[in-house]
Amino acid sequence: MSSQLITSLIAQESSSGGGSGAIIQLGILLLIPFAMYFFMIRPQRRRMREQQELQRSIQVGDEVITTSGVYGIITGEDGDSRFWLEIDDDVQIRIARAAISGKASTADDGGDDAADSADSSETVPANADADADTDADD
Repeated sequence: MSSQLITSLIAQESSSGGGSGAIIQLGILLLIPFAMYFFMIRPQRRRMREQQELQRSIQVGDEVITTSGVYGIITGEDGDSRFWLEIDDDVQIRIARAAISGKASTADDGGDDAADSADSSETVPANADADADTDADD
């Protein structure tokens, strides 16, 4: 299909005499696959490679998040492709290695300071819920 298009463009150019427009069109048609490779295919391959490296580096004791959003700690391996994930005290589930989307960040290891300061600047007193409960009982 594309070879027919190229030959028709060349035929138009030779019959029209000047045809610099056809050369530009041909150049654009040839640039589209290169652009698709550099803007779509290459970044996707890089993301897949990084995800595979992350899944290979998971070890017992790591805190992870699954693709479904479940946080937990890896407590053991069940073969090459499965892990035991502790999601609560004495609650473990078995998950596939491919279901791990990333390592969970540890608590306050240099997180977003702006979010911390926004939380501390709230005007609601810490015991507002307790006051509301006692007012409801009266």
